[in-house]
Amino acid sequence: MTPPPGLGPVGQRIFRRLEEELRPAALDVVDESHHHAGHAGARDGGESHFRVRIVAEAFRGKSRVEQHRMVNAALDHELKAQVHALAIQASAPG
Repeated sequence: MTPPPGLGPVGQRIFRRLEEELRPAALDVVDESHHHAGHAGARDGGESHFRVRIVAEAFRGKSRVEQHRMVNAALDHELKAQVHALAIQASAPG
């Protein structure tokens, strides 16, 4: 898989980390920072607020909380360093 066009360096790192850690069947990373300009946590240049849609076999049999914890663990560095908010839509295939 390749990152969606238009993603900056942080969004591309998010995409690559999730791909490496969770081997998703489907993955979409969207930078929604422009919706949060002027709000707490917004940064000049964006790349602070993201939405992730991910479908991975690794989520099968896991609760929503467990799925979100898996995503957060995979993105630990990004969440500590630059990402202010992350919306997660996670599921198993099918």
